Amino acid sequence: MLDIQVQGLSRTPTPLNEKDLVFVEEDNVSVNPVVDSAEYVCKRSNVVEVNEKGVLIAAQHIYTKLLSESYKPRTWRTHPLHILPQEPYSPTDPWNKSVLNWIFLISSLNFSFWSEQEGTNERYGVEWQTSWESKERKVWTGYWSLVAALNRALQEDIPITDPNFYSSETLCPDSLIEHVFRAADQFTEGIPLLRERIAIMREVGFVLCHSFGGSFQGFLNEFQRRHQGQGTALDLVKMVTETFPSFRDEFFFEDRKVYIWKRAQILVAETWAAFYPDPALSSLTGRDPDHPLFPGERGPAIHELTMFADYRVPQILHHLQILTYPPSLVRTLRAGTVLESGSREELSLRAASVVAVERVRDEMVRLMMEKEKSKNGEVSSVLIDFFLWDLAKRVESGEEKIEGIETSEIVPAHRTRSIWY
Repeated sequence: MLDIQVQGLSRTPTPLNEKDLVFVEEDNVSVNPVVDSAEYVCKRSNVVEVNEKGVLIAAQHIYTKLLSESYKPRTWRTHPLHILPQEPYSPTDPWNKSVLNWIFLISSLNFSFWSEQEGTNERYGVEWQTSWESKERKVWTGYWSLVAALNRALQEDIPITDPNFYSSETLCPDSLIEHVFRAADQFTEGIPLLRERIAIMREVGFVLCHSFGGSFQGFLNEFQRRHQGQGTALDLVKMVTETFPSFRDEFFFEDRKVYIWKRAQILVAETWAAFYPDPALSSLTGRDPDHPLFPGERGPAIHELTMFADYRVPQILHHLQILTYPPSLVRTLRAGTVLESGSREELSLRAASVVAVERVRDEMVRLMMEKEKSKNGEVSSVLIDFFLWDLAKRVESGEEKIEGIETSEIVPAHRTRSIWY
């Protein structure tokens, strides 16, 4: 049994027991404990509040933008650093295993990219190509620095995304991992939480190699075996959190365990989006194509997942006046004060974001039924999150300005140094 020490927390794994807008029927809907947890924290923390008027206004804006920009699950395939599965999908294609291992490692390490040196030459950044196809180079920062570092290593023939490799201290010593995550020459800051990232690579790699044939594909095969081929996205999230302690984003708040599960949900959502079938196939069969990784009667049921509570989405939700911050929190954020992981303010920010996106989704369903006379169903919070995250990056960089609705002044994203996001 592995122990992982992260920021004073000891977490021991439990035994290994057992972009179209997405509409689904309401029957047989599973309960995601993240929703109840978020509602509880949001009500009891009395810090961040959901502005119901802002929800109504912003939901209309988001609805319009999603339609006008044709933002769909397959938008995932347009990001230039992503590794893409071959199409049409073939279950025997060995490339699937490589893509899945790549997604899994990125999601395992997808946390803590903010920097106190933002905007300076001290900020951690990775120099790599602007895309897999282009030889032009640039410096990638934030989340994309992680993706660029792993892609650069693969290009250098370092099999860094293979669990059999990165779980082994002999094949892949710490010094090699440090080399993989080296900063661009002009930057002096290293990647945050490097020791924790190495520990997580050893942990998840060990589990995959000793219980699932050494790959995330093996994990998915076992997942569907346990669920007789009927497993959904939420079922997969639960198995991930049961199996890997470093994905177990859970806290006690006022003596109640609350679940956030940011990285576990985004791992499943990225997997869903990467292998989302080409809608053009429906013209050949007369019906929507099945998702190859979720072949059950309910398919992935992606609507059962929530948004991914991090520090970027709350920032854009506040800018859109969906979230309301008390003056004391605004002062804290502007001062750059670090919020402790699991503190009242930090949990309130994350929980309120989950609740807010659920409210936005509900309003979008109402709008769609009203304007399009669509059947009753649910809009995926996953797709809303993907859109908001991309929007936040564009607004922050000055690429885009939100027009047509009233917005609040952008305040800095909250700072929490944590493995959870």
